[in-house]
Amino acid sequence: MAQAPRSPRPPLGLSWSTATNPGSPSLSVPAAGAQQSATVANPVPGANPDLLPHFLVEPEDVYIVKNKPVLLVCKALPATQIFFKCNGEWVRQVDHVIERSTDDSSGLPAMEVRINVSRQQVEKVFGLEEYWCQCVAWSSSGTTKSQKAYIRIAYLRKNFEQEPLAKEVSLEQGIVLPCRPPEGIPPAEVEWLRNEDLVDPSLDPNVYITREHSLVVRQARLADTANYTCVAKNIVARRRSASAAVIVYVDGSWSPWSKWSACGLDCTHWRSRECSDPAPRNGGEECRGTDLDTRNCTSDLCVHTASRPEDVALYVGLIAVAVCLLLLLLVLILVYCRKKEGLDSDVADSSILTSGFQPHPCQSIFTLADNPHLLTIQPDLSTTTTTCQGSLCPRQDGTSPKFQLANGHLLSPLSGGRHTLHHSSPTSEAEDFVSRLSTQNYFRSLPRGTSNMTYGTFNFLGGRLMIPNTGISLLIPPDAIPRGKIYEIYLTLHKPEDVRLPLAGCQTLLSPIVSCGPPGVLLTRPVILAMDHCGEPCPESWSLRLKKQSCEGSWEDVLHLGEEAPSHLYYCQLEAGACYVFTEQLGRFALVGEALSVAATKRLKLLLFAPVACTSLEYNIRVYCLHDTHDALKEVVQLEKQLGGQLIQEPRVLHFKDSYHNLRLSIHDVPSSLWKSKLLVSYQEIPFYHIWNGTQQYLHCAFTLERVSPSTSDLACKVWVWQVEGDGQSFNINFNITKDTRFAELLALESEGGVPALVGPSAFKIPFLIRQKIITSLDPPCSRGADWRTLAQKLHLDSHLSFFASKPSPTAMILNLWEARHFPNGNLSQLAAAVAGLGQPDAGLFTVSEAEC
Repeated sequence: MAQAPRSPRPPLGLSWSTATNPGSPSLSVPAAGAQQSATVANPVPGANPDLLPHFLVEPEDVYIVKNKPVLLVCKALPATQIFFKCNGEWVRQVDHVIERSTDDSSGLPAMEVRINVSRQQVEKVFGLEEYWCQCVAWSSSGTTKSQKAYIRIAYLRKNFEQEPLAKEVSLEQGIVLPCRPPEGIPPAEVEWLRNEDLVDPSLDPNVYITREHSLVVRQARLADTANYTCVAKNIVARRRSASAAVIVYVDGSWSPWSKWSACGLDCTHWRSRECSDPAPRNGGEECRGTDLDTRNCTSDLCVHTASRPEDVALYVGLIAVAVCLLLLLLVLILVYCRKKEGLDSDVADSSILTSGFQPHPCQSIFTLADNPHLLTIQPDLSTTTTTCQGSLCPRQDGTSPKFQLANGHLLSPLSGGRHTLHHSSPTSEAEDFVSRLSTQNYFRSLPRGTSNMTYGTFNFLGGRLMIPNTGISLLIPPDAIPRGKIYEIYLTLHKPEDVRLPLAGCQTLLSPIVSCGPPGVLLTRPVILAMDHCGEPCPESWSLRLKKQSCEGSWEDVLHLGEEAPSHLYYCQLEAGACYVFTEQLGRFALVGEALSVAATKRLKLLLFAPVACTSLEYNIRVYCLHDTHDALKEVVQLEKQLGGQLIQEPRVLHFKDSYHNLRLSIHDVPSSLWKSKLLVSYQEIPFYHIWNGTQQYLHCAFTLERVSPSTSDLACKVWVWQVEGDGQSFNINFNITKDTRFAELLALESEGGVPALVGPSAFKIPFLIRQKIITSLDPPCSRGADWRTLAQKLHLDSHLSFFASKPSPTAMILNLWEARHFPNGNLSQLAAAVAGLGQPDAGLFTVSEAEC
């Protein structure tokens, strides 16, 4: 048999002869690259056309998924040879798998040929033309070419070109949710989920899906209130869009008026109505107007009694009492205004906040180089500032769990640069603060409660705000607030569901959403906002961005970590579990990440809770999967306290990666003689996107067990939590459900430094005078390197030298960051040793004399 040519591009007019039929004429092969899309016969002149090859199986279009090669098959009858050529080049003979046979009915020779096409072969011509393959079959009567089969690399990109957005619509209004799926080959098919259930237009004539993949609800019903998700899928992958919350609301409407009541002794009668036709639902507007209508009536009894002289005297007396009360109220208002003017004039002069501050009497000279412990000397704060009761305490109550903040400043300065300092009891101060915030509308969503908001009144001495047990704090360094100014500053932790934070593509929320304000106040030095994050900080695996909400409500990227410029208004020190944001503009912030590889992971904290007391046969084990941050832990602990739950195992950390695989949970080895599991499937799942998005709280699964007998109290089983093709954790449960509380103390919430608001030197670990000495000594450049650069290296902050150098006092920036990172448990001795070990030639630079005290 003649061998097929091994050259990838045989020359034009190359003739092959068949060895099986020596008498057959030579067959001319057409030029390489000839384009034909259907079966084409090329008979030999004078030959029997009935003996031309015809294809029983022709190659078909296929897609390469990931790295798996595809198989192309040809079968022809009669055929003495069959070869493939791809993109005009003959495939080598050794790459063909050939099977010969004889047709039973005709006795003619038949051949079947198979080849594999790899991804690498297709990628060689990717972008130039489409990759195609074709069979050429020979017989004694001529040749026949098969149809072309196109081989394409299948893919589906991650990011949707358009995602559905949340909507609020009135009853019977139309809803259109657009969705443009990610680019892909083959094109993605689109389906919609309503609360994770498939939307089937064939079962609901009120909905349909357009050719552009938009979901249309003709007339909104209350049942259409749900979370909608656009799902795109092809043979490669399945992608989910961000869920869009659709709320169908109903505005209230009045019922008809009732009949007028009988005329009363006060010569009036009334009628009423209710806001129930229909009643407002899902946030719809309340009925406008009053629900009670009262009018005078003119019955005979009323005409008779109204003319009595004693009634006239009663009316005159009431009028006289009202006039006296009005005069008394005016006098009280005048007295209050005069006192307030005197207080404002005192506070406007900031000298009262500085002249009283004197450090505690000390020795004649303290040498820091010889005595590192002297950093622990604290000044006497008994005469530092005027006591402000309400402004230093967190809000303990409020008129509403939600209120709105306004555009611009929460507390605008008075004319002439003066600011008001409020003195009152804690209760009245909190009520006053809430009432002032409630008149503003800067942010649409509000702090969730008193435990997640704190505020204080600060001047140029600085201070610190913190939300206990959340890892969230705001450090206001000295001189960050201009001298002569007094600001009332707040710090708030928000629920993700209360703040619409748009996340594009595969972005994920890594930190809590935190507000500090009021926005727009003038700061002369950066403040430092500290908050936890749950990302594994690996520069090559993550693209991390700091987002800030503008006054108009939109979110923008203000910092791309790793690409900071020293002149930026924002800077970030990222550590294993926390980030420290330098900012000269207050506002609402969040840290967002996008995975650059599958090595990027989020830390999930796994917590197992069960009832403290079990009064029934059923016993529930709740497994929480939350961000590994203090604020998320605090929320779950508080929730479980309300539910009467207790921790039954030591918490574990699971590394969750961006692989689109769900999280699975299962329970095993439950003793069937004592307990019965009510789980009907082998495992439960939490969808990947619910976790990766990062905006859903309290994600958990519950396992319900039933005791065989009320006397059963010992429980031993295993709970497995794992990501498909990823990390996993196993919990071995073995305890007594009635009296075992050994894990309860693991989640006891501790107070972080006690007071949520600290003002002046008491907010800092480093005494003020020693801080100033260090700054004065280390800011100037030193030829021996004993300056702020060496201090940054000793504190492992040398990666931020360009940022520190861009500030008027680099040493102050370093000390501020040290304060933010190490409060309240910082080791001053280590800092003192680092400062003293810089090799300054004059040890007297680090002394505090008696005169300076």
